[in-house]
Amino acid sequence: MANLIQAVESKYKKRHIVEAKSGDTVAVHQKIKEGNKERVQIFEGMVIKTNHMNSLTATITVRRIASGVGVEKTFLLHHPNILKVVIKKRGKVRRNYLSYMRGRRGKSSRLTGLEFDAHKANKVADLEAEREEEKLRIEAQKQHELEAEEAAKKAAEEEAKHAGDFAAHEETAQELTEE
Repeated sequence: MANLIQAVESKYKKRHIVEAKSGDTVAVHQKIKEGNKERVQIFEGMVIKTNHMNSLTATITVRRIASGVGVEKTFLLHHPNILKVVIKKRGKVRRNYLSYMRGRRGKSSRLTGLEFDAHKANKVADLEAEREEEKLRIEAQKQHELEAEEAAKKAAEEEAKHAGDFAAHEETAQELTEE
C-alpha cells in the first residue's frame, strides 16, 4: 500500500523545490487565470509556517502586510500553478510556527538576518516552470502588440474620416466664396 502511495505521489511531485524555512522572506510566483488570460502574480512575504516539506502536500504559509492589513496565503509547493519560489532573505528563528509575528508591526517584526548563498539556495532547475513563465510573458507581449496595432488602425480610420470631413468643408467654403 505504501509503495502505491509513493508511486502516485512521485508522479505529481515536482523534481526540485526550494527549501524554504520559517523566517525566510520569499517571493512566490503564482500563475493566475482570469477569464481567458493568464498572468504571473508575485506574492512576497515572510514564511511563518512550513508543513510536510518532504511529501506531496508540502505547504508554506506566507504573511505580508498589504495596505496596513496582514495577509496570509498558504501555498502547496507541488501545485502546478506555483511556478517558482525565490528566497530573498533568511531570518534566524528557533521554531517552525511563527504565530507571534501576527502581533508585531514595524521594527519589532524584523528578524535577525542570517548570511546565506542566495544563488545556491535559489538554484532550482525547473525547466517546465521556466518555459511556462516565458510562454506567458510572450503571449502577453503579443496581446499587447495586437492591441497597439488595433488602436493604430482605429486612429488612422478616425484621421481619414476627419480629413474627408475637412476636405468636404473646404469645398463647401470655396463654393460659397465663388458665389
